[in-house]
Amino acid sequence: MLFALGFGDQVVAVTHECDFPPEAAALPHLSETVIEPGLSPAEIDAEVKRVVGQGDPLYRLKAEVLESVRPDLIIAQDVCAVCAVSYDDVLAIAARLPGNPVVLKQDPTSLVEVLGNAIEVAEATGNPEAGVALKAELDARIESVRSAVSGKERPTVLALEWLDPPFTGGHWVPEMIEIAGGRDLVGKAGLKSAEHGWDELANLDPDLTVVMPCGYYVDEAATQADDYMDRIRSTGAERTVAVDAAASFSRPGPRLIDGIELLAGLLHPEVFPLEEGQIQYREMQTGDRFGG
Repeated sequence: MLFALGFGDQVVAVTHECDFPPEAAALPHLSETVIEPGLSPAEIDAEVKRVVGQGDPLYRLKAEVLESVRPDLIIAQDVCAVCAVSYDDVLAIAARLPGNPVVLKQDPTSLVEVLGNAIEVAEATGNPEAGVALKAELDARIESVRSAVSGKERPTVLALEWLDPPFTGGHWVPEMIEIAGGRDLVGKAGLKSAEHGWDELANLDPDLTVVMPCGYYVDEAATQADDYMDRIRSTGAERTVAVDAAASFSRPGPRLIDGIELLAGLLHPEVFPLEEGQIQYREMQTGDRFGG
């Protein structure tokens, strides 16, 4: 968001998850996860529930790094405790920092609120006109998609934000599907992603199943889709694609509009054709690793 607003040269540190644009990834990292690498989706889910159940944080905030970069403004999220350092932890450490930095909380549950965050962030930096300009640009792209798919039949969509156990799309994902000209079979806009059993999803017969494991990239999503294809097939899935969730679906930032455009291209290619290499996704073939 900050780089899209044109404030990239003012960013002094980021979380360990902040990797776009590439310049962001090169900045000092303020956080680290307590979850060990290399776990399966089921093992990650079990470990998250264990740690949270004990009342422990899933992420460690590196106070010494925060103190060394001496920020004037700290932008923290309160969308999901599983996704990043908790807002309360940030507040506690910020209170001990010299200079009394401002802490701005981002807690969007819808696409409208994500776009509103662009203005809030810009205002917090003293450059409100940058937020207005970015929001206008993103709104125009959304309207372009709405216009292209207007009046078209709406294919049904099953969005899977996790596979073991399955979680269906929440927050802004159902909204993205609606804008792109689809109909989400399970997800509810503005609500958290919901856990289900595969039996609950059986025989839904979605026209399009989108595998978007939270925080994962397209190759990782495709591998997981392939590993769980028998389960996905049990939903009656007609067509399955794996997408770059980390870039275009999981994170509440400007690239959610990329995700909307991808969905529109997948659902209505006749009116919203995707450009070659525009957005990464994998078309899965049943039982065929990574598809075509």
